[in-house]
Amino acid sequence: MKGFGNIMKEAQKLQQQMEAMQAEMGKRKVEASAGGGMVTVEANGKQELLSIKIDREVINPDDAQMLEDLVMAACNEALRKSREMMQSEMGKLSAGLKIPGLGL
Repeated sequence: MKGFGNIMKEAQKLQQQMEAMQAEMGKRKVEASAGGGMVTVEANGKQELLSIKIDREVINPDDAQMLEDLVMAACNEALRKSREMMQSEMGKLSAGLKIPGLGL
């Protein structure tokens, strides 16, 4: 069962690397905007929204729908960028992984 011991060591090493990467992703930030920069959203690698900035010019009490759409578009784009960042980092972790039977 020497092979199994090696698999366990690789799995533990991968788990430690994943935990370190997740901590790092919580610190990394992405930014997205909508409406030509009228609404800007910042998110981290854990897909958490950190801030939303709204330009005063886009605040129109008679057209709340436009502002809502801009906020939603900027949030969705920031979260998409965050997911891409996380997937890219996960790809780096699994690129050198060679555990028989897992197909990684």
